[in-house]
Amino acid sequence: MALEIERKFLVNSSQYKNEAYKKVEISQGFLSSEKNAFVRIRIQDERGFITIKGVSNKEGTTRYEWEKEIELEDAKNLLLLSKTALIVKTRHFIKIKNHTFEVDEFYGDNSKLVIAEIELSEPSERFEKPNWLGREVTGDLKYYNVNLALKPYKYWTK
Repeated sequence: MALEIERKFLVNSSQYKNEAYKKVEISQGFLSSEKNAFVRIRIQDERGFITIKGVSNKEGTTRYEWEKEIELEDAKNLLLLSKTALIVKTRHFIKIKNHTFEVDEFYGDNSKLVIAEIELSEPSERFEKPNWLGREVTGDLKYYNVNLALKPYKYWTK
């Protein structure tokens, strides 16, 4: 099982779209959303994946993750068993020096929400912050995809 170290940020402008070198379409749902781990099924373009993620550390930067590619038809059938609403988003990939930001533009009940993530080799690793990067939301559980599926952005009180 791999250790995932990432930080999350809100995005304050659409400028990131001009910097993206690639984008993919993602649909995902959750078969389990238990407190200590969850099971996600994802279709990314025309590929299927199953992922198990553990609980984050108290800062929200680090957690265990296991992912395996599965047959597309299996992923489609497993999404029918999702215990949550589906998350639909476009992921934009932006390279800045030695790091790649993944910027998720959400649709449906999570539309108008845009979140950037960066994976790091250690929690304190330094990286250049682009001007479109907004407030950090690492560790704020409501921004985790599993929670966006359970309580979508459109239902949050402002």
